[in-house]
Amino acid sequence: MNECGSCGSETSTWAIEEINGAYRRGGFRFAIFDFDGTVSLIREGWQAIMIPYFAEEMSACPGAARIDRACLEAEARDFIYMNTGKQTIYQCIELARRIEKLGGKAREPLAYKAEYHRRLSAHIAERKAELRSKPETAERHAVSGSFGILEALKARDISMYLASGTDEAYVLEEAALLGMDKYFAGIYGARDDYKNFSKKIVIDRIIAENNLHGEELIGFGDGYVEIENIKSVGGFACGVATDEKRRTGIDRWKRNRLASSGADIIIPDFTGTEQLMLYLFPGRDR
Repeated sequence: MNECGSCGSETSTWAIEEINGAYRRGGFRFAIFDFDGTVSLIREGWQAIMIPYFAEEMSACPGAARIDRACLEAEARDFIYMNTGKQTIYQCIELARRIEKLGGKAREPLAYKAEYHRRLSAHIAERKAELRSKPETAERHAVSGSFGILEALKARDISMYLASGTDEAYVLEEAALLGMDKYFAGIYGARDDYKNFSKKIVIDRIIAENNLHGEELIGFGDGYVEIENIKSVGGFACGVATDEKRRTGIDRWKRNRLASSGADIIIPDFTGTEQLMLYLFPGRDR
C-alpha cells in the first residue's frame, strides 16, 4: 500500500492512497456513484438523528429498564454503522429485532423508517430551502470538488449513474437541488419494496444492458456496500473517505472500513480531480 502524491493525513495535502496498484486502469466507460457522503452533504449529520431516535425506542422496552441510555446509544450506533450503505429499511429491521429482544413489541420497520425520515427532514429543511432560493450555494452542500469530478468524467464521455440506499424520491429531489441530476444517465434509490432494489441489482443491470466487462466500470462510494458490489463484478473501486463535517479531508473510521472492504484507492474528497484523472486514465491527455 502506498500513497500517490503528497503524504496525507486527516488535515494534510490531498493525496491518493493506493491500495491495489496492480489494477489495469484507463479503460473505464461507465461510472457508478453513491450519493450521500460521496458527493452530497445535504444529509450530513443523519447519524445524530437516527442514533438517539433508535435508542429512544429501545429504552421504552421492559428489558432496557436497567440499561444506561449511553449503552443503548452505543448499541444503536454499532448496528446502524454496520448497515450503513444498505437501504435505510435494513437499519429499521434491525431496530425491530433489538426491540423484540428487549421484550418490547416492535412495529413494522417501515413505521420506524417513516419517523426517522420525518425527524431528518426537519433537520435538513433549512439546507433544502437555501438550495431552492440560492442554487449558487450548491457547492456548500457537496463534498469538496464533486462538481469537478463530474465535469471531468463527462468530458471523457463516461456514462454516469447514481445508486443510493436513500429513498429514490429523496435522491431525485436532492440531486436536482444540487444541480447534479444532469450528469447522470440514471438515478436509483431505495423503495418500500426493498427486496427488489439494491446497489448490486443496479450494477448488474448496467453491466448486462451495456455488455460491460469489469475493467470498464469504476465506482465511487463512502460505504462498504458499494465497494464490495463494484469489486464483485471486477470493477475498480474508489473509496471516498471524506470528513463530512468539514466537507474535506479524511475520516479515519471511513478510511479503515473502505480499505477492509476492498477499495483499490482511497481519496479524502475530489479537490485533487486533475491528479485523480491522471491516475485513472494514464497516458490520456484529457
